[in-house]
Amino acid sequence: MDLDAFTSDRLGTVRKTVDGYHAYFPAPIPRELDYDATTVKKLTEATAAVYRLAGASRLLPSPEILMGPYVRLEAVLSSKIEGTQTSVGQLLRFEADDPAEALPEGDLLEVVNYTRALDHALSALDRLPLSLRLLRETHAILMAGVRGEAMTPGEFRRSQNWIGPPGSTLTTARFVPPPVDAMNDTLTDLERFLHEDELPNLIALALAHYQFEAIHPFLDGNGRIGRLLVPLALCQRGVLQRPMLYLSAYFERHRSRYYHLLFETSASGDPIPWINFFLDGVAQQALDAEERTVRLVDLQRDIREDLLAARVTNTTVRLAESLLDRPYVTAKRVTREFDVTAPTAQKAIESLVDQGILTEVTGRKRNRVYLSPRIMDAVYGLPDDAMSDTEA
Repeated sequence: MDLDAFTSDRLGTVRKTVDGYHAYFPAPIPRELDYDATTVKKLTEATAAVYRLAGASRLLPSPEILMGPYVRLEAVLSSKIEGTQTSVGQLLRFEADDPAEALPEGDLLEVVNYTRALDHALSALDRLPLSLRLLRETHAILMAGVRGEAMTPGEFRRSQNWIGPPGSTLTTARFVPPPVDAMNDTLTDLERFLHEDELPNLIALALAHYQFEAIHPFLDGNGRIGRLLVPLALCQRGVLQRPMLYLSAYFERHRSRYYHLLFETSASGDPIPWINFFLDGVAQQALDAEERTVRLVDLQRDIREDLLAARVTNTTVRLAESLLDRPYVTAKRVTREFDVTAPTAQKAIESLVDQGILTEVTGRKRNRVYLSPRIMDAVYGLPDDAMSDTEA
């Protein structure tokens, strides 16, 4: 751990532990902050963007349609930050019952677990407050059957961990989170902070995410759980009625700066650069989500009008609506989800092929998979640089 880098104890201190190594001991999260006009401007812009998104979501006849795409994009991009290589297409083909993706393993299973963990956390908010218990439950689902499975899924760590390149040790690591005893105290403070309102919501979320990463309470999976805090807290606080804002696309685009600022916040004791970065991300991703929502509303209207004019069957219309959530489809999935016969499912698919909405993408004679490129681009499309790190 580079002790010379740590120049302030404002947010925490580096101390020597009883076992002889140095670790970072986070202070309680500050309930008051001084920030300048730049931060105030960024906060105003980000808050306005979030409220515009909340308004746009009301345009959707069935807002739940957009939840699936957001969850899947977040799962893929948040996992990508941790090194997985699964694409949105692979995840969607698995969900469509493509035999080629029938048994998720490796990177794909990690992303599938992420969607399951996020779905669980969102539904659990109806019965549980945003709490340490909920985070542990979510972590258990996230880590089931994947790398890190042996690292006590669903439990906070009972031993020391550290952050650094492969081969690093407690004495050479870039960052050593607090020992277990100190960790438990800081987690209690974090849980309390999540339900307080001394600071503006987005400032509070920036601090909460930073603090969770500084505590690093799990042996593995901390980054993904820490990023999940943002949409969960926005819903818990009533800022958004539905979880439509995720920051992993922004963090992935600026991955180097993301990690640098988390470390630098601990080293300098100054949270403002991190907060400004976080607010920029909120503003950008809220705008992106708003634009997706508008595209989806327009697309939903156009498809419905075209199909009604073509006098297709009710099953065909229902299938087209479902494509807005999952643009890959198989006859097997249609048969199961709409409780129809295999011939009826295939006829509905072929009707959408005739309308130019679906295209067969495997070239197989059996177990065919169909995609709606138009819906895929509108709902799941990412900016050209969304998958690249543009920051040095």
